[in-house]
Amino acid sequence: MATLHGTLEDTVIHSSYLDDDVPLLLYLPPNYTPLSSYDVLICQDGKDYFQLGRIPRQMEKLMADYDVRETIIVGVPYPSVPERRERYHPEGKRSEAYRRFLAFELLPYLDEHYPTHPLPSARTLAGDSLAGTISFLTALEYPTLFGQVMMHSPYVDQHVLNAAKNHSYTNSLSIYHVIGSEETVVQMTNGEEADFLTPNQELSHILKATPATYSFRVFEGNHTWTYWQKDLPHALKTMLPF
Repeated sequence: MATLHGTLEDTVIHSSYLDDDVPLLLYLPPNYTPLSSYDVLICQDGKDYFQLGRIPRQMEKLMADYDVRETIIVGVPYPSVPERRERYHPEGKRSEAYRRFLAFELLPYLDEHYPTHPLPSARTLAGDSLAGTISFLTALEYPTLFGQVMMHSPYVDQHVLNAAKNHSYTNSLSIYHVIGSEETVVQMTNGEEADFLTPNQELSHILKATPATYSFRVFEGNHTWTYWQKDLPHALKTMLPF
């Protein structure tokens, strides 16, 4: 059976929290209709998920095989590498503003303009590296809005570990978490190098002890889209099963 293709849309919304216009990449699944209702997958590093991860095409194959639910995908690109760090890093000057943008501007916009399921379990935040970090922290801060997190090799520091330890978990939170076995020396965008593997393993020990639905895996590979793209089908089937 031929794989049906969905629709790609571009739009821009204004964020008062960020004091900036934010472009959005939107993917509407095949046979999309406003008479139905859909899960929403919001990807930080949105252009990377669409272009390097090929997430629309990967979703289409999975939907055609009835492996995942029909889902609207929203990509939120970053405007520049320095601004990405300010928005995504736990200590970034605009991290709080970005989390509020996701919760109080982007989500209401999507709910108003698209037929979305108004449930935390139908809203997934996704990201790689720092984008995974901000997705995780946003879900912890707003658990009544976002019920699922998909993290590929997130940046983990003491701030993240403390947030994970101090959160009051419920069994309604679902987290997908992978890290590469070769991510012991990762070149970061600020020019420094860091061990990503060890703190991610520490985070996994914390999350395994919570009531959250938690999936963790160490894949054979490094901190690049070569491996994250290969993992996406498994991640999507785990988080959005049909």
